[in-house]
Amino acid sequence: MADGEGKRSRFGGRADAPERVLALENGPQGALGVAPQMRAVRRNGWTPALRQKFLETLALTCNVSEAARVVGRNLSTVYYLKRRDPAFARAWKQALSIGHEELRALMLRQALFGTEDEEIVLDGEGAVKSRKIRRGHPHMIQALLFRAHEKEVEEMQRLESVERPDGEDAVERLRVALDEVRKREVGG
Repeated sequence: MADGEGKRSRFGGRADAPERVLALENGPQGALGVAPQMRAVRRNGWTPALRQKFLETLALTCNVSEAARVVGRNLSTVYYLKRRDPAFARAWKQALSIGHEELRALMLRQALFGTEDEEIVLDGEGAVKSRKIRRGHPHMIQALLFRAHEKEVEEMQRLESVERPDGEDAVERLRVALDEVRKREVGG
């Protein structure tokens, strides 16, 4: 038997193919599924570039279905990878967090500065017949933002109501405390 003949690799010969790439992935071993192991990345598998594109699309759209469509995967495959790979699940959560912050900033901008819609009416020849710009302030967005930040606002108000050392009445409180100390010294 020639050298290397009759021997099968751990991956059944697939990993030795020139187009195959070995990657360190979190396998399904252990209670948390975090045991690293070398696996051959399938030809149609989740390459690092494909994962990155999925996560970038998820951060931009906050839409898992759209991100899966962009990378050419179905939802069950995407969710299976999320369950199987804790690092990918963390990156998924971070991408959604970034996307939600972007949406919140956009809604806040619309609530503060309003929105503009331009309507252009063309005549039969394609020339502009009329142009109408509608401006508005979406009050529903304001209500949603206030509701979302209600707890934060309440916490800020609670912290502001606590006596602070740099508050406006700090000098007066200090004088009262010093007077009490002097009274104790004289009386003691």
